[in-house]
Amino acid sequence: MEWIKEMAAWVAHFAQTPYGGWALFALAFAESSFFPIPPDVLLMALCAVKPEYSLWFATICTVASVLGGMFGYFIGIKGGRPLMFRWFSADKIKLVEGYYQRYDVWAVGAAGLTPLPYKLFTITAGVFDLSFPRFVVASIISRGARFYALGLIFWYFGPAIQAWVKEYFGWIAVSFFVLLVGGFWVVKHLGSKAAKSGESL
Repeated sequence: MEWIKEMAAWVAHFAQTPYGGWALFALAFAESSFFPIPPDVLLMALCAVKPEYSLWFATICTVASVLGGMFGYFIGIKGGRPLMFRWFSADKIKLVEGYYQRYDVWAVGAAGLTPLPYKLFTITAGVFDLSFPRFVVASIISRGARFYALGLIFWYFGPAIQAWVKEYFGWIAVSFFVLLVGGFWVVKHLGSKAAKSGESL
């Protein structure tokens, strides 16, 4: 757990610099296509330092995350199936493809709102040639709902929540990473289950 807290502290330290907004943009963009660290950690740190700017930070995070998702979509288009099978197991790919067949782009929306690995869905959305306009709309709705919810909490409660977050920030960051790892475990578990079901048919 200690290394998670150290990594979270490294990410959060950007909130104390003049480059916090830029760091948030870069982190949110990268997390949507290839980077493992969720931007929520830095978003919360920035909102705790300047709660009056919370909605602005949520806007930065949402815009960057959607643009990063679009980049992941084009990685899927350009890289194609060989790249997808190199990065992800066949079980995960089969599971995500089944989600697309059932829910279309709203599978991307679910991943953007929950701890499920969003980058897996953005890249495979391009591979499976989902409608790009609908993909963007689903990303905006899901990522916006997630980040603005955090922003609104800090904007509304302001100093009242500021002290609480500073005191428990390390454990909050650990919780985000646990949820992230849990999201990958869910995809892996469900993918393996889907593969076994396919074999039994």
